[in-house]
Amino acid sequence: MKGDEPKASEQLTRLVQAIGNSSKYSHVCDDLIVNIGIRELTRHKSYREALKSTKNKLHQVAGAYFVKRPNYNRWLEELKDARRCDDDALFKERCTKIMSLHHSSRERLKELDAFYAGIFSSLPPIGSVLDIACGLNPLSIPWMPLRPDARYYACDIYHDLVDFLNEYMDLLSVQGEAEIRDVTQHPPEMPVDLALILLSIPCLEQIDRSAGEFLLKSIDARFLAVSFPVRSLGGNPKGMRGHYTRRLYNLVKGRGWDVQELDFNSERVFIIRK
Repeated sequence: MKGDEPKASEQLTRLVQAIGNSSKYSHVCDDLIVNIGIRELTRHKSYREALKSTKNKLHQVAGAYFVKRPNYNRWLEELKDARRCDDDALFKERCTKIMSLHHSSRERLKELDAFYAGIFSSLPPIGSVLDIACGLNPLSIPWMPLRPDARYYACDIYHDLVDFLNEYMDLLSVQGEAEIRDVTQHPPEMPVDLALILLSIPCLEQIDRSAGEFLLKSIDARFLAVSFPVRSLGGNPKGMRGHYTRRLYNLVKGRGWDVQELDFNSERVFIIRK
């Protein structure tokens, strides 16, 4: 680094502040920005290039998945209105409308009943769930055949999304909470029956190639439901089903875990019994 440039620590502070002040990424957790920022400052000669590359990486791993800017306040009012009407069908309809605004849950909506019926049919009664890099997936709770006393934990990188999900779970009277977390560095430690890691490993491995292996090894769950996309965001299959099947088996190789495959139009799911 040139002598007249700020020290690396000063550049990192400047980068984190710049991204935190941007409208698109102001709600992203600082841990993730620091994690990516350190890597990009190391890779690029100039601060400007590192800042641009950090923003691009944040878009790839998170920003690209929202169909449009979330309106959490309006969504909560619509959900509260449905609860006041005591209309379960209306509540689920509004959940699906919201989930359609995030690519990770959008395609799954076409087969949501079959998706969760398939996952849970091969499992014992589930009393605790951990939803990793959850996006809007906790809005699928009404479709999950959980035990009545089940606890649901979720984590994501957006502060405003996490706040919305906590209010949503309060609305459902679901035990548990959502929290902000960069799982590539600090995976949750609580023991659970089932961990959902849906469509997130490819995104996490854009930050750190070892993130998938680290996460599967670290999560304290009896069962893991891990899914991978079968098409790109643009709808192109690109051989993704075979590619990610090979990736999953490489991740669990030598661990002695039992793996069951489930195929859906939206994604391929692997049920792992540790």
